Amino acid sequence: METIYLIMPGKISDSFVEVVKAATENYQLTVVKTIQDFPVDLRNKKIIFAVELDQCGFNIPLFEMLLKLKERGDDSLLGSRAVIIIQSPGELYTKSTAQKIIFLTNQMGCRFPGHPVVEAAYNLGNFLTWQKTFKLPLIEIYKKQSKELVKKLAGENLKLIDRPKILVLHSSLFKTSNTLMLWRMVKENLSGENIKELHVENGTVIDCRGCSYKTCIHYSEEKSCFYGGIMVKEILPAIERADCIIWLCPNYNDAISAKLMAVINRMTVLYKRVKFRNKTIFSIVVSGNSGSDCVVKQVIGTLNINKGFRLPPYFALIVTANDPGSVKSIHGIDREAKKFAENIIREIKK
Repeated sequence: METIYLIMPGKISDSFVEVVKAATENYQLTVVKTIQDFPVDLRNKKIIFAVELDQCGFNIPLFEMLLKLKERGDDSLLGSRAVIIIQSPGELYTKSTAQKIIFLTNQMGCRFPGHPVVEAAYNLGNFLTWQKTFKLPLIEIYKKQSKELVKKLAGENLKLIDRPKILVLHSSLFKTSNTLMLWRMVKENLSGENIKELHVENGTVIDCRGCSYKTCIHYSEEKSCFYGGIMVKEILPAIERADCIIWLCPNYNDAISAKLMAVINRMTVLYKRVKFRNKTIFSIVVSGNSGSDCVVKQVIGTLNINKGFRLPPYFALIVTANDPGSVKSIHGIDREAKKFAENIIREIKK
């Protein structure tokens, strides 16, 4: 049986220990609680980050461990895959901290399956919706989902495809967009691949109406949506067919653009019918000054944690370029574009 590395640093409550123990009882574990326990090499491993936060949303020993990994180099988690069980004494911080953990470790080569996080907020109130389905005490739902998450980690394998369908979504204009210019540089290294590009234009995608669960299910079964339009005719079918989706995300006030965010919000009607776990996402994020990490973590939260798309290592190409066209003059950018393209092919194609 393959060993799973359980990284469980800091002050841990008995209740959290009980949940993690129930989730991992059938697996061979190496437990890492302190920096002194840290293995020499964490590449090509299966990892559980079991994280209990304090009142301010911190687990300082965990980030000391991540710093030590970063000091080993950007390949210190190459070939590894991970999931996260995270608990907070309040209603906040579980998701934002999970996004940060995924962002940091992904930049060191770690991959994550879709839906890689089980989070527990104060009084387990975030499991109340699940209780309508499972009819179990909240603590048992917490244990059940944690156990399923570990099972996913243990059984998850990379499935490559002979001729993968690549979808590129963007809302930028080529003449002024450094993001699109960078994508063109990446695309030059993907010649011969099956690529479809969709431009989300102004006014073509209305944001989600927030239909009731039953109404959304109805539209999902009809392969439609309340507003219809280009989402139903082009974008949702393209997402359903795609094996890989590349999101081109210029930084808009440290967030994904409103047009692309509307696409993500409207994907719920497809999500209720189609599982995204075998679909891989990448992203190109360009900021004029700073804040790219805010955008990347938003992509992780919406598409990997919430919608369940698979997150490959080094999934985001992150660049700072201000003046129009300045991305082309960044030192080594051609090499970075080629490297990113090669990573895309390596992660999806046989």
